[in-house]
Amino acid sequence: ALGIIPTDAAIAAAPATVRVIPDETNLYANYPNPFNPETWIPYQLAKPADVTLHIYATNGVLVRTLALGHQSAGSYHNRSRAAYWDGRNETGEKVASGIYFYTLSAGDFTATRKMLIVK
Repeated sequence: ALGIIPTDAAIAAAPATVRVIPDETNLYANYPNPFNPETWIPYQLAKPADVTLHIYATNGVLVRTLALGHQSAGSYHNRSRAAYWDGRNETGEKVASGIYFYTLSAGDFTATRKMLIVK
């Protein structure tokens, strides 16, 4: 045996990094839910977009705006990439226990989901 490795085997051994682009933009359930005092809000983008997350009280009052900026297409599911909310309003005060709605806007996509903060 000469110790010659077929070229196909050498190529197959090289690890490949594959970045999967989602087929559709979507907003997922926050976690944990219910939460106190913080939560992560996962989403995915089928194409690059300026992303904004609005958080509303049940009476429709805007509690907080998270301007996430221009995001590349991809999945934003884990804690290092998902949107993060610290349970505070625009002035830095902790919000009251109760139900809140969060709306993701990304390009022409908009979706709203419900979350619960319990103290």
